[in-house]
Amino acid sequence: MEMLDLREQSRQHMPKLVLLPSLQLAAIATWQGRMLNEYASGRNFEGLAPQLRAAGMNAKVVADCLEFADEERHHGVLCGAVVEALGGVALAQLPDPAEFPQHEEVGPVETALRNLLHMCCLSETVAVSLVGAERLEMPEGQLRDLLTTIYADEVGHSNFGWRLLPRLLELGDDAMKQRLGVYLRVAFAHFEQHELEHLPMRSAPPQGSVYGLCSGSDGRALFYDTVDLIIIPALEAQGIPAREAWNRRGQDPPIPIRASS
Repeated sequence: MEMLDLREQSRQHMPKLVLLPSLQLAAIATWQGRMLNEYASGRNFEGLAPQLRAAGMNAKVVADCLEFADEERHHGVLCGAVVEALGGVALAQLPDPAEFPQHEEVGPVETALRNLLHMCCLSETVAVSLVGAERLEMPEGQLRDLLTTIYADEVGHSNFGWRLLPRLLELGDDAMKQRLGVYLRVAFAHFEQHELEHLPMRSAPPQGSVYGLCSGSDGRALFYDTVDLIIIPALEAQGIPAREAWNRRGQDPPIPIRASS
């Protein structure tokens, strides 16, 4: 594992906080976890960029994707700044990177679509909901300003996916949309597991919103509402059978999603 040391960078962005000793350890752990998650997310956009190029997207699209990688790493720095402001240390072991999905059983357009769907249309859209709700509950101040910076970038990442989705879909056919629906059975299951692991069932501590410590049960409810009311209808509008995929998530192995040659 690589040691992620953001101490020097993070100390340049430390917000002024009122320290609440009863919440300090929980807040440090929460923001250190976010630091690792946000920083590591930069790898995903670096993996997606060459796939978008291979799918025929122009240089501006590819450059935007690479810029998102830098933004995610900056989010890690900002989260580390909160850790430092709380009396912690922006230093932790960064998990070894998982192999970025290559989806070699399908062509370059479908490969890019699968990862764009998972990263932007699913994960980043839910991030917008969760961070946005957290921001609304947080009192005004420097921490809320910091969170607003992260929120604005997450909105951009989500919008990037939804804007690019129809452009890529135009390069395929109805059969590709049906295969994407089958792929989503796998993606939705992984997505749900990942989100629930980061939203443990616990109540928000008193005054927890000061540090962004929110109710896990409320976060889970917002996750499911976002999938049901935002993500699925938007995918269905593009001709992807997302409702069936969600209802059958995890039921099918990824074997049937190979494109015919």
